[in-house]
Amino acid sequence: MPADRGRRVVARALALTFALAAGTAVAGPTGEPEPELRALMQQAIDDPGSFADRFDAEIWLSDMSTRLKPLMPKADERLRFLRMVHAEATRAKLSPEFVLSVIEVESRFNRFAISSSGALGYMQIMPFWITEIGKKGDSLFDPKTNLRMGCTILKYYLDMERGDLVKALARYNGSVGHIEYPARVIQAMNRRWYRA
Repeated sequence: MPADRGRRVVARALALTFALAAGTAVAGPTGEPEPELRALMQQAIDDPGSFADRFDAEIWLSDMSTRLKPLMPKADERLRFLRMVHAEATRAKLSPEFVLSVIEVESRFNRFAISSSGALGYMQIMPFWITEIGKKGDSLFDPKTNLRMGCTILKYYLDMERGDLVKALARYNGSVGHIEYPARVIQAMNRRWYRA
């Protein structure tokens, strides 16, 4: 069996396993997937976008959608958001799961979050970035703008710190020399986004 075909067989098996394990997370009152969610998932999976192929999209979106559902209950919003995260993380050469961990800690997936220091949106970007490099009409509450800037900044600090997650996260958060914030992000990764 060619390697690519074997990978697809494994991918389908994993997708089925995730669907069975998710159980009520994707099932309606009758135990069948809700028609609206099924249509949304089909649409999301049929357009691989930043994924290697349709099967990679199916597995990742199914798995991450189940994990994100408690924090973002609307299926259409959740799938659109996950596609954006995957695309922007991939563009910046970051793990999408790592980016999801940062977002969980930064804003708890609140698009309109505002920190006490004035940072905005999902990835809590400081408004001066819009002044520095934004275009007229840009908004840090726009998910794509926020994710693009956040992933770019995060990758910059990760490269600066030669892959050291703790140091890069401390720089991202403006808490160099402290480990509380990096520890929270790493804990979120281990608890929700990277678990087997």
